[in-house]
Amino acid sequence: MIKDIVKDTFILSQPCSEATVKDSYVIEDLLDTIKAHAQTCVGMAANMIGVTKRIIVIFDEREYLIMVNPVILKTSGKVYKTMEGCLCHTGEKEVKRHEKIKVQYCDKNFKIKIKTFTGFQAQIIQHEIDHCNGILI
Repeated sequence: MIKDIVKDTFILSQPCSEATVKDSYVIEDLLDTIKAHAQTCVGMAANMIGVTKRIIVIFDEREYLIMVNPVILKTSGKVYKTMEGCLCHTGEKEVKRHEKIKVQYCDKNFKIKIKTFTGFQAQIIQHEIDHCNGILI
């Protein structure tokens, strides 16, 4: 189901709790909502649709990648400044991002994965994990 995008900074600034199998329905809502915003959105966290669980979805080259309970294990490469926008607010803000990140997460079946991401994909994941941690850009 396509959900409204939350713009309430109080809700968005709350750290999200770990997701469980009982929260699997959130994955479909996130996928439906990000697809509805495909022209302007490449990543979405569950709290953006009002669910304070650690679930994110990003557009990963040709498909949507679901990450449940993502954690950045390691950062490497240079740190750079960039401008980012978000559906939760208007305009863009400057942020610092790591060029390369190693992330542990569960897939939609709650199978643990570890993968390294670089470039724009790493940037999107960092943005969405910030959402999970209650960090607003």
